[in-house]
Amino acid sequence: MKESKRQKQFSSLIQKDLSEIFQRNAASLVGSSSTFITVTNVSMSADLSVAKIYLSFMLSNQQQELLDTINMKKGEVRRQLGNRIGKQVRVVPELIFLLDESADHAARIDKILSELDIPPEDDENADNRDD
Repeated sequence: MKESKRQKQFSSLIQKDLSEIFQRNAASLVGSSSTFITVTNVSMSADLSVAKIYLSFMLSNQQQELLDTINMKKGEVRRQLGNRIGKQVRVVPELIFLLDESADHAARIDKILSELDIPPEDDENADNRDD
């Protein structure tokens, strides 16, 4: 189902503010100052009560553990988000954090493509195509 204009605006607002929260407070939230947390996408429910937030973790081999840590501190993140957007919204949505695995999929596809053994094109076949 296509998102409404209101859902898109709300998603954008939450993505921007959560990105700033994670940028400033990553060390206190996950215990590692060297990990970069990126909010790659936010998807809102139709009634704006639930936000699915897709996160990407750079410079970390323990992505699932970091996601679990953030989920344990979900209340603190929601409170900080409420402090930022409280005057713009009626209710701060429930936050559902998910791991964005699109970068892993892209890397896997690149690896598969680079390992393909594609023979070079024959000169005869190339000449015939030009005709």
